[in-house]
Amino acid sequence: MSPGMSLYSVNAIIILSSDDGSRIFSKYYNPPHQQTGSGASSSTSSNPYPDKTAQTRFEKGLLAKTAKQNGDILLYDNRVVLYKMESDVALYVVGSTEENEVLLYNVLLALRDSLHLLFKQSVDKRTIIENYDLVALLIDELVDDGIILETDPSIVVQRCSKAPTQDVVNLRGIDPFSEQGVNNLAQLGKAKITDWLRTGL
Repeated sequence: MSPGMSLYSVNAIIILSSDDGSRIFSKYYNPPHQQTGSGASSSTSSNPYPDKTAQTRFEKGLLAKTAKQNGDILLYDNRVVLYKMESDVALYVVGSTEENEVLLYNVLLALRDSLHLLFKQSVDKRTIIENYDLVALLIDELVDDGIILETDPSIVVQRCSKAPTQDVVNLRGIDPFSEQGVNNLAQLGKAKITDWLRTGL
């Protein structure tokens, strides 16, 4: 294995508001072990943004730089940054200069497409803030501690989406000791078995 190879590919995933530059979501990753010696990647493997002020400075500069660009990739602050602009948010995936840009771009596309699938094509600041728990879970399913876990949006959304409301059964109103309650439970069981047989065939 070459000295530059590592599973820890992603340094940060950031979601910023493109209107005012405020942070909506950010997660910075730090490898659990630091490389020793005079290797070329020893300076990029440590976390250059250890506190909130350094992170905010990086994010403000990043948004100012990407607002003038129309591409998907740039080199900023000795980091490879891949980004996509959605309605009023900017999605960023940050990696070191030694990382494979195509791999990081697949993470960015998986993030964007997963958000589209999860929120039914409505990816904006308000939707992300209202469903912050799902966004955090989605990003944790994509990347864990800097290691890329999954890049297929449908699998990621399947792992973190809410259960559909029609599948949630309210058994609170059914009294199992009355005749009506037994009839209701029988009808519910019959409907579930019928649905199960339809999907199975």
